[in-house]
Amino acid sequence: MLATGIRRFACATLVALLAACGSAPVGPGYYRVERGDTVGKIARSNRQSVQNIVRWNNLSNPDTIEVGQVLRVAPPAGSVGAAGTTASSSGSTPRATRPAPAPADDSPAPAAAPASSISLVWPANGTVIRNFDGRNSKGIDIANSAGTPVVAAAAGTVVYAGNGLRGYGNLLIIKHGGDYLTAYAHNQALLVKEGQTVTQGQQIAQMGSTDNDRVMLHFELRYQGRSIDPARDLPSR
Repeated sequence: MLATGIRRFACATLVALLAACGSAPVGPGYYRVERGDTVGKIARSNRQSVQNIVRWNNLSNPDTIEVGQVLRVAPPAGSVGAAGTTASSSGSTPRATRPAPAPADDSPAPAAAPASSISLVWPANGTVIRNFDGRNSKGIDIANSAGTPVVAAAAGTVVYAGNGLRGYGNLLIIKHGGDYLTAYAHNQALLVKEGQTVTQGQQIAQMGSTDNDRVMLHFELRYQGRSIDPARDLPSR
């Protein structure tokens, strides 16, 4: 019963699952994005302006924050945000409030680049028909014929194997060291089960077209729940 409940919870959303598998505590002055959050909501909750949140986190598009993403919500040390000034009731000159303490050294920073790296192999042979852009495409799409072997891009543990996530068909998610996850979607058949340990290059599925209009593998790489471009960690070919 417990295992069934956990699996149903995992099926709620792919993004939530990926974030949960790679999340870690955040330090003072930082916030980890949850389902339903917007930049405006986060700003209001932390008594900051949207402009401050956007500026402190170098957000090119405030509408594309992701579940699991870590955002700075307090002024960096030595600076004062627009919401960090207050005026006394007597109308005296505004006085700067004390900035929040900097996060502990082991707290994840909201930088775009991962603090570590992962060595990947190509998860399937074929033609890359769509690249990562971080907005409309959270991974890469590799096209080939039905039944083409799909392999684990790195060693790890299978944390999801099923078809309960709409839009992904038969899906595998593998957790790796260093807060990394890889996802493999639209498979014709899944050859491994949840909880199973796999080695790099081991066949884990067969390419298919489940929940899609053509045969292909949709492959994603996530770091601490946030999608990143897998091309930079894949060998050239």
